[in-house]
Amino acid sequence: MRWGTYFAVCAAVISIGLALGVTMPLVSLRLESWGHGSFAIGVMAATPAIGVLLGALVAGRWASILGTTRLMQACLLFSALSVALLALLPSYWLWLALRLVIGVALTVVFILGESWINQLAVEQWRGRLVALYGTGYALSQLSGPLVLGLIGSSTDLGFWAGTCLLIGGSLVLLGRSGAPRVDAHSASGRGLVAFCRNLPAIAWAVTLFAAFEAMVLTLLPIYLLREGFAEQLALTLVSVVVIGDAALQLPIGWLADRVSRTSLFRACGVVLLLSSLAMPLLLHSPLVWPLLVLFGASAGGLFTLALILIGERYRDDELVRANAHVAQLWGAGCLIGPLLTGAGSQWMSSHALPLLMAAGAFGFVCLAWRRDAFSVPLASARP
Repeated sequence: MRWGTYFAVCAAVISIGLALGVTMPLVSLRLESWGHGSFAIGVMAATPAIGVLLGALVAGRWASILGTTRLMQACLLFSALSVALLALLPSYWLWLALRLVIGVALTVVFILGESWINQLAVEQWRGRLVALYGTGYALSQLSGPLVLGLIGSSTDLGFWAGTCLLIGGSLVLLGRSGAPRVDAHSASGRGLVAFCRNLPAIAWAVTLFAAFEAMVLTLLPIYLLREGFAEQLALTLVSVVVIGDAALQLPIGWLADRVSRTSLFRACGVVLLLSSLAMPLLLHSPLVWPLLVLFGASAGGLFTLALILIGERYRDDELVRANAHVAQLWGAGCLIGPLLTGAGSQWMSSHALPLLMAAGAFGFVCLAWRRDAFSVPLASARP
């Protein structure tokens, strides 16, 4: 196994998490200070999801032209430029366009990077290696709100920090090779309906976690502010959610190499359902701290286990194509989640965020217990 390449690819993708962890809450807080309502902020949070859907369609064709490594580097640099322009062009409508561009570029990096990581992982270590990547990504997002809390949201320093991080992510990929073989049609996104039909629980888990991540970084700070928390404490509570995601992914990955992965998958869904329902009741009590840890850990566990279950079923072109479908589902979750939560928070209930997460978790639990929830055989069992 190419350990140097594994850690370099992880570092490149993790740089995105840290950059987004700083800039996404900053965008929401800046819009809040400009007087925009929850729905307008939700639209801004959902805009990159359109870019995700577009990126899933073009990743394979672009990779076949430029090569995986060069394409990932180019997309990271283009994203860095777009984040810098957020600081230079403070306009709601221009920010919508820039966030769309960022969504396209970073989706290409995620599709190719996660395929690369899963391809490198040996089967007996797959759970821990994918979980290590997930932990690093979650820690990067955790550090983002903490860094923003230290430097403050009143200046553009957070945008410039994100720009530098994305440039650094591009540099660590210099000279790396060994990515999955990609042709022009591998990551075209064709066959999404069949993917969802064959692996419905995995498809819904990806969509649900995408909605969770978009809402946690953009709307959870606003939810907490409007529930009476100070800005510093609200950002700290957001970080606690990501601590739960980061701290428990390695234990989940370790368990995934030793117990039934599908049973562990279902257990994460049940914990997410219960923690989401409890949040409005315990928000102003000391129990909110461990509750938010479980909330983050269970949601992150769904995505980590989804990647593990995909990686044990697909290789090369099929693996890249499956990750393109993951990106499409991610885009759908990022688009629908913030829009529904923003609208629900403004016009229905202030607790729309945890209640919608509970509804999504209930849907996952129902799908995960279906007999045909994991009908695609393991790659090792296929001819």
